Amino acid sequence: MTLAAPSPAVVRPNHRLKGILFLCFGAAIFSLQDVIIKSVSGAYPVGEVLAIRCIVAYGPLFAFLYFDGGLAALRGGRKGWMTVRACFLFLAYTTYYLALAALPMSATTALSFSAPLFIVALSGPLLKEKAGIGGWLAVLFGFAGAVIVTQPGADTFEPAALFAFASAAFYGIAQIMSRLLGPTATTSVMSLYQNTVNFIGALTIGLIFGQGDFAGQGHPSLEFLLRGWAMPSTFDLLIIASTGLIAALGSWSLTHAYRVAEVNVVAPFEYSSIIWALMWDLVIWTVLPTPYTVIGVAMIIAAGIYVLRSSRSAA
Repeated sequence: MTLAAPSPAVVRPNHRLKGILFLCFGAAIFSLQDVIIKSVSGAYPVGEVLAIRCIVAYGPLFAFLYFDGGLAALRGGRKGWMTVRACFLFLAYTTYYLALAALPMSATTALSFSAPLFIVALSGPLLKEKAGIGGWLAVLFGFAGAVIVTQPGADTFEPAALFAFASAAFYGIAQIMSRLLGPTATTSVMSLYQNTVNFIGALTIGLIFGQGDFAGQGHPSLEFLLRGWAMPSTFDLLIIASTGLIAALGSWSLTHAYRVAEVNVVAPFEYSSIIWALMWDLVIWTVLPTPYTVIGVAMIIAAGIYVLRSSRSAA
C-alpha cells in the first residue's frame, strides 16, 4: 500500500478563501479547548481527558456525517491511509497537550508554529503544489515572529518544548495527508477516523499508565502523562466533556480547510492561534504580553495578510 497522490484525472477542490476562513475558525475554537486542558492538566491525566473528549465528540461528528453523505460515506475512501493520518494527529495533539501542561499557552502555540514549515516543505514533492518564493518567505517571516514571541532561552526551551516541536512535525504530515485524501474521503469521515483513533490511543495510555504506578516524576508534562485516572467532580467532568464538542467542531473545520484549499495557502493562517493564546494568557493567567510578543505577533499577522492577498491575485 503506497500513499501516492491521486491521478491527474482526479481534481482536488481549490477554494482558497473558504479554506482560510475555516482554518481561522477552527484555530479560534481549539483555543478554548487548550484553555480547559491546561486548566485540568494538574489534576487529571491526559489519557482520561482525551477519552472523555472523544466519547462526547461522537455525537456531533455523527451529526456532521448525516449531512455529509450519511453512513454510506464510511464505505468509501482509503481506509488504511485515513487511519495512518489519524494516528499522526493523535501523536500531534497528545504531544501538544503535554507541552501545554508545562509551558504558557502562547509559548506552546508559538513553538508549534514550525508546522507550516513542514507542510510547505512537503506540499511540493508530495502534492506538486509549489509555494513559490513569496510563499516561502511569508512562512519563514511568520515563523521568525513566532520565535520572537517565545524569546528563546533556558526557560522556554526546557524539555517540554521538544513535545511542541514533535507535535508540529506530526501535524504537518497529517495535514499533507488530508489534502491527498480529500478527493476520496469526506471531511466528516476523516474526522470520525481521527476521533476513533484518539479514543483508542487514550484508552491505551490508560491501560499502560492509568494506575499511576509511574507517577511522581515532578515535571508537569510527565505528570500529565503518567498520573493515575481519577473520578472527576461534576464540574470538572462537564468542562472536560465540553472539549468533545469543541474538538468535533474544530477538527471538522481544520480538516475541511486543508481538504478544500492548497495547503501552502492555508497553512500560514495557523499563526492566528497565537492571538487567541495571548488573549487567554492575559485574561486567565494574567500573563502580560512583552514588547517581543507584540513584535512577533505583528510579524505573524503580516505574513498571513501577505498570503491572503497573493492567493486572491493568483485565483
